[in-house]
Amino acid sequence: MVKKEFSYRGYGLEQLQAMSMDELVNILPARVRRKLKRGFTDGEKKLLVTVKEARKKHGAEKDPKPIRTHCRDMPVLPEMVGLKLGVYNGREFVILEVAPEMIGHYLGEFALSRKPVKHGAPGVGATRSSLFVPIK
Repeated sequence: MVKKEFSYRGYGLEQLQAMSMDELVNILPARVRRKLKRGFTDGEKKLLVTVKEARKKHGAEKDPKPIRTHCRDMPVLPEMVGLKLGVYNGREFVILEVAPEMIGHYLGEFALSRKPVKHGAPGVGATRSSLFVPIK
């Protein structure tokens, strides 16, 4: 079976990583394009600098320590691919291995801040009718 080559809007990963920010902005979705045109906050700039430093050291280390950040509204850029990021979800840092398929999405999309609802048995003050649980 042939493994499918990754491409984002017709560009391979190497081409995306070689692009300047201006060229990259033109192929990203509108919401991310607006974010990049308006500029990064100080925390996001710091994250980008840390990512570039980690990119240089990444080849030397076998299992690099994840880069921890609170910047959930930072778009995933091609230079982040392959790194481990710890994204804060309000309670803990969720470790992400950034894959090429994440390009164009936000970091917060991959670190869920809410648990799915799991309903249990009726509580102490429940009425008689709500105590009935059908047996299947």
